[in-house]
Formats: sequence, structure tokens, C-alpha cells
Amino acid sequence: MSVSRTVELEGHIIDSGVMGRCFGIVMDMGGWFDIEQFDVGTRKHEETYARMRVSAEEEDVLHEILHQLNQTGATLEDPIDAGIEPAPDDRVVPAGFYSTTNHPTEIRYEGKWIGVERIEMDCAVVIDPDGGEDDHDGPRAYTKVLNAIEKGDLVVTGNTGIRVNPPERPRDAGGAFGFMQGGVSSERPATTQIGNVADAIAETKNRGGSVMVVAGPAVIHSGARNDLARLVREGYVDSISAGNGFAVHDLERDLYGTSLGMDVETLEHPRKGHKHHIYTISEIIRSGGIPEAVAEGKIDSGIMYECVENDIPFVLAGSIRDDGPLPDTITDSIAAQNAIREQAHDADLVLMLATLLHSVAVGNCLPSTTRVVCVDINPATVTQLQDRGSAQTVGMVTDIGTFVPLLADELLDGRE
Repeated sequence: MSVSRTVELEGHIIDSGVMGRCFGIVMDMGGWFDIEQFDVGTRKHEETYARMRVSAEEEDVLHEILHQLNQTGATLEDPIDAGIEPAPDDRVVPAGFYSTTNHPTEIRYEGKWIGVERIEMDCAVVIDPDGGEDDHDGPRAYTKVLNAIEKGDLVVTGNTGIRVNPPERPRDAGGAFGFMQGGVSSERPATTQIGNVADAIAETKNRGGSVMVVAGPAVIHSGARNDLARLVREGYVDSISAGNGFAVHDLERDLYGTSLGMDVETLEHPRKGHKHHIYTISEIIRSGGIPEAVAEGKIDSGIMYECVENDIPFVLAGSIRDDGPLPDTITDSIAAQNAIREQAHDADLVLMLATLLHSVAVGNCLPSTTRVVCVDINPATVTQLQDRGSAQTVGMVTDIGTFVPLLADELLDGRE
């Protein structure tokens, strides 16, 4: 005997493709569906509503179908409260715990829907019945990464009582953010796209938002260092996330005029240039860190210098490949993740510049409502970022050494 449940879809579910994806999920997973109600929004700002009964031959198949539909934005009709179980031990979640998407999510608790705070993908949801804060009225729901789970945490399990709201593609493509619907392409006019990115950054700053930059060493190697430093100095960058190498080569440029041993201006390799990066690390260690080197006057230009001088927070996440590393580099990977997570949740727009690994790391921490622009000469960087769940990313395939100077000109010179 088959089993079935009724789910609801509401919003711009046709033009955003949500409805088609839900149909595909049911059929691909061996189920079938019947549309019981279908009210189409016929005007620009009207939403569409659909109610469909989803069936399968076996309970476990239906359960998995409903889970996938839930992740796509469908909600069970007449939902009951979410399942909740205490964590049996530190860093141990109950079997069948709900694993989050990066979309805005609500949990039904004691008959009411409550929004999940600090949403990001691949986390558990914890319920605090008492709110946890003196000024918080009522229960709270918030995400926790698995390594932060504590024994006794009330963890959401199963698929009932969970409502996911994926961002929908707006019908109105105007405004500063209208261009952020196009995915990745190397064929769009670069100058037009750079102008669009500049508009989006300016709009974000004008409304009091925060711009985060995720940068790789290629920014320094390509000659874009001074222009990114200008953007930091003029207030268009609110935080920077990078690796040890990015900071080392920026500092090397100040101390020796080279980046990874190469003179960026002449493209020549001076004698002992291959040792400049390790000499740089040694000098910063001698000072005690980047802020100390700036205070001593040892460092007086560049991106890290502008961050220190303008109180712009930066996170340097270490890796197994790092030389040194710099005293400011976080070598504990969990601590680095947590530092990146704090930055990411404060950002309204993230600009990712020529770094695959850091882009994916930051992307994993971002809610889907955060706007993301990824610029790389390799289109696979943007594709991988989108495939890992950061579907809101718009990509530009271009040389970072061209992009950053033109962006700085748009923001700093073109708006005077």
C-alpha cells in the first residue's frame, strides 16, 4: 500500500523554477504527485500557490522525498511541531538530526514558527526554550556546527515543523543589484559588469551595509595591490578574509618591492628574490605581528597597512602549506572557521577575488541572502562555488589585475 503526504508551495514558484524542481525531485526519487490546488499569480507582484499530494510505495522513500522537497522550499500542510531530541554528548547529534541549508529557515515550536538565527549550510538547529538572553522574548532557534554541540542541546530532528524559504529570482531586474541574476559568463562586457559591481558596492555602503573581501595572493602578483589598498583606505571594504600567503606577499611588496620574489613593475627576479617571502615573515615575527610592524614604521604601505591604520578587521586562515606562518595567521583550523564565520554573518555583500579555497570556505558560512560576486580568471572557481551550495553567486571571468584597478577607478574616481 502506498503512503502519501500533502505539501504546499507559495511564492514566485514558477519563474524561479522552484515548482519544476519539486516535480523533478518527486519523479526522480520514484514517487508521484497529484496537484490538488493551483492558484497562479497573474500580476507582476502576485504570488502563486500550489498544493500537491506526494505519494510513494514505501514510507522511507516518501520520507526522503519530503526531506528534499523541504530543502527546496515546500512545506507540509498542517505541520506539526518539529521533532526535538537532546544531544547525547558533546559534539554528538541525535540520529536523524536536521541538516540545514543556507536558506532562511523557520522551526515550528509549541505551535509557533520561529526563525533560525545565523543560518548557514550543514549545521544542526538548536532550540533554546527560554531564549538564552535576558532581552529575548520567547524561545530561540539557532544553528550550531557539529563540533560546537554540547551535551543536552535540544536538536531539531526529522523533517516536520521545518519551513525553508529559498530566495526567489525577482521579476524586476532593475536597480543596483539587478545584474546579480546571471550566473557566470566570460562573454559579458567586462567594463559594464565592473560598473555594475561598483554600483552594488556603493548601494550597500549607502544603506549602511558591510562589504567583505575574500582575496588570494594573485591580487598582489597581478599588480592590483595598490588599488585594493585604496578601496580599504576610502572605506569601501569593511573586512578582509585571506590566507597567510596573501598577507606575506603584500608585506613583501612593501619591504622588498617584490611579490613571491618577482618585481611586479619590471617582472624581473632580483638576486635572492626567492628568499624575500621568508625574510618578510622573519621581519614580521621580529616585530611581533602586523600591527606592531606598522606601529614601528617597518610597514608603511599596502593592504595590510591600510587595514591596521583604518581599523579594518582581517582574518588570516592558515593551512598546512604555510611558510612561517605570520604571527597573525590563525593556525587552528576550527578557530579559523569560527573567525571566518563571524565575518561572514556580518557581511551584506562579499567580493571574492582570485582564490578558490578561501572562496569556498567563506561561501559555506554565508546565508543565501548575502550577495556574492566572485572574480577569477578560471570559470571553474565560480562553478565550484555554486555547486557547493552558494547558488546566489554571480561570477566574472577576467584577470584580477584588470578588475580591481577598474573597480577602484569606478568607485573612487568615477564618483567624485
